[in-house]
Amino acid sequence: MRCESSTRCTTSASLRSASLGLLLSMAPAAHAAPALERPEHVASYVLSARLDEASHRVSGRGSIELFNYTEQPLSEVYLHLYMNAFKNDESLFLRSPFGAGRSGQHGSKWGYIDVKRLVTREGAVDLWPARGAKSPGDPQDETDVRLALPQTLEPGKRLTLDVEFEVQLPEVVERTGYVQDYHFVAQWFPKLARLMPDGTFAHFTFHPQSEFYADFGRYDVTLDVPASHVVGASGQCEAAPASPGRRVLRCRAEDVHDFAWTSWPGFQEVRQSVAGVDVRVLTPPGYARSAAVELDTVRFGLEHFGKRFGRYPYPTLTVVHPPSGASNSGGMEYPTLITTGGPWYTPWSGARAIEAVTIHELGHQWFYGLFASDEHRYPFLDEGVNSYAEHSSLSARYGDGSAFAGFGLRISSEALSRAIAAERGADEPIAQGAADFFSFRSLGAIVYSRTATVLSTLERVYGKANLDLALADYAQAARFRHPEPATLVQAIRGRLGEVAARNLERALFERGGVDYLVREVQSAALDARAGVFDESGARRTVARAEGRPAERYAGHAVVLRHGALELPVQIELRFEDGHTELRNWSGDGTRYIVSSEGPSRLVGVTVDPQKRVLIDENLTNNAAAREAQGAPRVLERLLYAAELLLAGGLP
Repeated sequence: MRCESSTRCTTSASLRSASLGLLLSMAPAAHAAPALERPEHVASYVLSARLDEASHRVSGRGSIELFNYTEQPLSEVYLHLYMNAFKNDESLFLRSPFGAGRSGQHGSKWGYIDVKRLVTREGAVDLWPARGAKSPGDPQDETDVRLALPQTLEPGKRLTLDVEFEVQLPEVVERTGYVQDYHFVAQWFPKLARLMPDGTFAHFTFHPQSEFYADFGRYDVTLDVPASHVVGASGQCEAAPASPGRRVLRCRAEDVHDFAWTSWPGFQEVRQSVAGVDVRVLTPPGYARSAAVELDTVRFGLEHFGKRFGRYPYPTLTVVHPPSGASNSGGMEYPTLITTGGPWYTPWSGARAIEAVTIHELGHQWFYGLFASDEHRYPFLDEGVNSYAEHSSLSARYGDGSAFAGFGLRISSEALSRAIAAERGADEPIAQGAADFFSFRSLGAIVYSRTATVLSTLERVYGKANLDLALADYAQAARFRHPEPATLVQAIRGRLGEVAARNLERALFERGGVDYLVREVQSAALDARAGVFDESGARRTVARAEGRPAERYAGHAVVLRHGALELPVQIELRFEDGHTELRNWSGDGTRYIVSSEGPSRLVGVTVDPQKRVLIDENLTNNAAAREAQGAPRVLERLLYAAELLLAGGLP
């Protein structure tokens, strides 16, 4: 991959190497960094948008303000034109013959953004004519644009760009677009790439497996839609004067890094104040039960996540359930606005699908929204950690029926996640860029499910209370700060210790896994000693007491650890008289020898009997019964005979 001067691109191998070096050099800290109450506003927008329902076009204008908070002068800026991902099938997003990202769909009714002018307010220079027409390093894509500045932007100074643009919405492929008279408008305006502390920009061509990364700021957006439409949007909205047949809303959001909105005449609204947050739920007609489930889940989630990861700081939250046919705009997160989804009958199916998607997208108000991690370089920091938050919160509320409860069957979301992670978990590292995964299916299994399973394992092995403290430390250190993987590992190190942090590093960066297994369970009677003994100057022969019941037995087994993760486990010994004993193994080394002596015969050994190590790659070898006497020797002799036979046939 070729990089421009300010491009933050590197190979995933060097990223992992650099990150590991940083992680290993960090010393344990007793306390997390103090939480920020407000972020620094680096990228702010004042925009107006008019929706033409018939043509599905949005006419926009306004201003973009960039604050150079770094110590470096800036000679260029980068803009994301995400809507151009849907312009043609040569864009990176739609280029694959197998379809885009998570939906797997192709474009047909195209979408794009045309910037008419982009003028510096300070010097009245239109930057647009001299722009780089294509994405750096990709001559067919138009989602990543470089703009040279007529004069450098010095540290501590602000640049204001007056902009005018026109957006043609696509028919929904992923996240954004229209279906008939339903419109969901996301990533719709020229958006500044995130300005990094070293004065470079974290810009990238929009990949179908990637999401977003941006600076915090304030958004002041005026929306002009047909009068019959119901609008949901980021921030707080209030009515403004409108021309006949139109409706105008002015929406303002502070301390956020994006703004999305939806407009549809069919929305039904349920509204309620929850812990001081004005919550709106917008659904299609006939979805009253879904709306009730979503509102109830938000009520639970705001309190639950607030206690664990810090309070939700915004005055509003809008939940959008897209209509049938527009499901590809569902299951997504934006600041103060989330989308869910599912058929009208889902609440009666036994599957907690609506609860899961609602709590997952709500969790993103922290793991993405408040923390603003780099979803392009490290998707596990939002999707993976948030998937763990989703599963643990659903388990707290619904127990072992957190994924499904019906028809006499109960399935937990943790069990589902483990099954998905086990299938593909060793294929690729967790901690790599979204574009580096070989498919979205692989990204889903590894980023979402394996990360969640790794964290669930840490919870079970080191204690839920300890992991809760570590994630609270992480949330405090990450709030409004754009955290890196080192932030998470350091939080684990501070509460769970160095071994736990090392296990997490290996799981994230090195495809580290583990398989505990039991070998060679044996038991034998401890008879009184027999044989010829020279004692006190005399020789004595002691006959073996044949046929007499043994009074004591020796037991022996070998427990092995395959893989790089050194997780502590319990080992359960089962005896013929029904009693059990527990042994503890730190996981250090590759084997643990089990020895026992007592009045009852050892009949079986199980490693990790309470299933704490969810990331164990093969649970079928975690237990073994006592081998029948003589069976190992017979097998050994058969193998020896086979070796002699083969040797005889060789020259």
